[in-house]
Amino acid sequence: MTLATAAQSATWTFVDGDWHEGNVAILGPRSHAMWLGTSVFDGARWFEGVAPDLDRHAARVNASAIALGLKPSMSTEKIVGLTWDGLKKFDGKTAVYIRPMYWAEHGGYMGVPADPASTRFCLCLYESPMISPAGFSVSVSPFRRPTIETMPTNAKAGCLYPNNGRAILEAKMRGFDNALVLDMLGNVAETGTSNIFLVKDGHVLTPAPNGTFLSGITRSRTMTLLGEYGFKTTEKTLSVGDFLEADEIFSTGNHSKVVPVTRIEDRNLQPGPVAKKARELYWDWAHSTSAG
Repeated sequence: MTLATAAQSATWTFVDGDWHEGNVAILGPRSHAMWLGTSVFDGARWFEGVAPDLDRHAARVNASAIALGLKPSMSTEKIVGLTWDGLKKFDGKTAVYIRPMYWAEHGGYMGVPADPASTRFCLCLYESPMISPAGFSVSVSPFRRPTIETMPTNAKAGCLYPNNGRAILEAKMRGFDNALVLDMLGNVAETGTSNIFLVKDGHVLTPAPNGTFLSGITRSRTMTLLGEYGFKTTEKTLSVGDFLEADEIFSTGNHSKVVPVTRIEDRNLQPGPVAKKARELYWDWAHSTSAG
């Protein structure tokens, strides 16, 4: 019998061949992922009838599984199809977070890798409203992003996120909404929840992927859309000083797509025209894609 507890919002999960409502119990105290963190996930979004780049998110969770030594069992097409099937269970009034996951059930003791043959899959869909596009504040975090030599930064692995969480918690304790997280060399990597962009003299810049942070799907899509519209977009190494002197700052991420930053440390910023155009371009593109 499958056990489930109340979820924080309307939730449906596909696991072991069927859909289950609520917060389904799928891990036990002996599960490798429960105590040693061998899990990967991805996050896509359904909103206003569309699920942009759903296929890319489905493909990335499989790549993440392989990077962590797991064995993916679902094709991209199967994950996409299951998602559209599950979305029919919602009333369509609230944005839905789409989270495919793999995790290891068995493995060795402590540092010994997981058993790839024990990899399990679930697809969790749940209502999660997007944050307001009015903007948010950031403060430079004392915590850093790890390198691939120290953590599996080439995967969207669950074990990476407690570090992001403590960065956000520390920033909130100082009165900010989010954290600007640096890499191990002291250059800007991302926020605690999203990729980051700045605009200077009409030029759009974002940290160059260096293996320390997730080069996001929404980030890539936004760069493409801005470039096609006519903006000069560049990936390069960026310092905190570059952001402190920027004309505008905005973030991109799956959860809320394109959102401006309205304060960095003690400097207030207005939501800028480039961020507004990036959000408009993304919304127009998303609604031009076909629904499932």
